[in-house]
Amino acid sequence: MLRTLLAPRMLGLHVLAIGVLVSFILLGRWQLGVFEDSGKPASATDPAPVAVESLSRVGTQIEGTSVGRRVTASGSYDAARQLLVADRRPDVAAPGGNVSRDQGYWVLTPLALRDGTLMPVVRGWVAKSDDPGIAVPPGEVTVSGRLRSPEGTDSVQRRAEGVPEGQVQTVSTAELINLWRGQKVRNGFVVAQTPGLTPVKVSAPVTGGTLTWRNLAYAANWWIFAGFAVFMWFHFVRDAVRSSKSPEPEAVLES
Repeated sequence: MLRTLLAPRMLGLHVLAIGVLVSFILLGRWQLGVFEDSGKPASATDPAPVAVESLSRVGTQIEGTSVGRRVTASGSYDAARQLLVADRRPDVAAPGGNVSRDQGYWVLTPLALRDGTLMPVVRGWVAKSDDPGIAVPPGEVTVSGRLRSPEGTDSVQRRAEGVPEGQVQTVSTAELINLWRGQKVRNGFVVAQTPGLTPVKVSAPVTGGTLTWRNLAYAANWWIFAGFAVFMWFHFVRDAVRSSKSPEPEAVLES
């Protein structure tokens, strides 16, 4: 048996099996590492500002990688279509150091871009609906802010709870299309900082932090292949050993 296992042909099989086994185990470990890295805390990125037209379009969903991106937009505010988003708390601490728990309003004003489309812009937060800061700046303006995805529609809540005219409860593109009839509304909204209004915070876009289960499946596949390689090696070795123990044909005839 030992002579059979150490035969040149079998030695080559052993080396090949070891090489394949080590390779498959390492490939599986590599895929497992990719899977583990994908679950690590996400890292914030903050690319340079781009024109909002390149990330937000009419009738098209905003890509996940675009959420939180810094954007710029030029046009004029449409004061007649301004809305207040009700039941919003401020994001900035009051002079005493504590964040107020009082609910106020986001000031949502459509910005008419040069191509005729409307880009919803949250210009800031106010505590009262008659705050002087909600006055709309006249003329051509250039807005800088961060892009956010639209919120869920509030049409059912608005009817049920009797939100006053000129107010909404969410910044929903679908709802704004109905309220701003006859206008082409770009998806999502921009959160900007406007003098006289309390800023609304928006986080920078993040990358990673999502487990890529596909890589875990790849790791399992490589390890299954490694197990199959061991099985095939055992199968060939067993057949070789059995063949070495079988009597030669001439010996059978002589007996």
